[in-house]
Amino acid sequence: MSPSFVHRITKYDPADRDERGHYTGAEDTVSDYGPVEAAYLAAIAAFAEASGIDRLEIREPAVTGFVHFGVELPVEGHVLSGLFPPDLTGYHDGAEVSLPVALELVRAMLRDQGAWCRLEAGDVFTVHVGWDQYVYVGSDRLCADAVARTRKLGLFPEPMTASPYAAELEEPEVTEAAGEDFWARVHTELASRQTVLLEEAYVRNAARWHRLTPENLDTVRAGLSPRALLTVWPDLTPDVGAALAALPEEGSVELVWEAQDGTISHTIVDDTEHQQLAALVAGARAACALPLCVDERHPLLCAVLPDSDGVLRARW
Repeated sequence: MSPSFVHRITKYDPADRDERGHYTGAEDTVSDYGPVEAAYLAAIAAFAEASGIDRLEIREPAVTGFVHFGVELPVEGHVLSGLFPPDLTGYHDGAEVSLPVALELVRAMLRDQGAWCRLEAGDVFTVHVGWDQYVYVGSDRLCADAVARTRKLGLFPEPMTASPYAAELEEPEVTEAAGEDFWARVHTELASRQTVLLEEAYVRNAARWHRLTPENLDTVRAGLSPRALLTVWPDLTPDVGAALAALPEEGSVELVWEAQDGTISHTIVDDTEHQQLAALVAGARAACALPLCVDERHPLLCAVLPDSDGVLRARW
């Protein structure tokens, strides 16, 4: 359930909206990286304080990938390097962060710097950042003082019935939990194939790849990120040349390859990049191409890691 009281907080004066609610004033749609941005963060902090919230849960985290969100160019490293390690440990669905870290995540989203997530405290408090500097704050309290504080900061808090980014408005695409039944089927696949390819999506638009064997399965499984989306594919082919030759003449695909040192990389390529791709994977010992179109993607297995109590809470 969403919090009972939701406010849309923006720098856009409601007096400058047309009859359809579209803003027609002169405010820019990007962050000023200065006093207006600071006002947004102070307003969110005021609502959090009024709601008794000092920690928030990261939900549905994403980084910039093949599809970019936002109006500004993404920043290399997803501007998370100061908040999380390079491998983004701690930035996953369900991770709990302090309010100061949550505010830095909001700052990154206000700047469209390559990261997005919902910030929530159950059905008590939520923060969602939308397009063009729109922020939606939900609370189980009226937060009259926070509303007044937001106005003093020069922003416009407008009551809403609900945030348009509320998670319950979306249907998850994957509803199977990667429990013991899932791993039993992985064992079955390995018994017949000896090796399969595991795609571990630890946040949206980011994945790690593993070549699973009966010998390394338990080790890989122990190191998977919480609430990861797991997709099992047939193994890479050692005939890299054949994999490249089979790339479609038109459209984009995802190419996955294993270097001589055992590291696995992947990239999205279209028909204009085949020549550069051949140079990129030169020396690879195995590769495969996976379609991007959902209707053409047919993995062997697909499931989401549940929490330690066996409950599936991630929404993929």
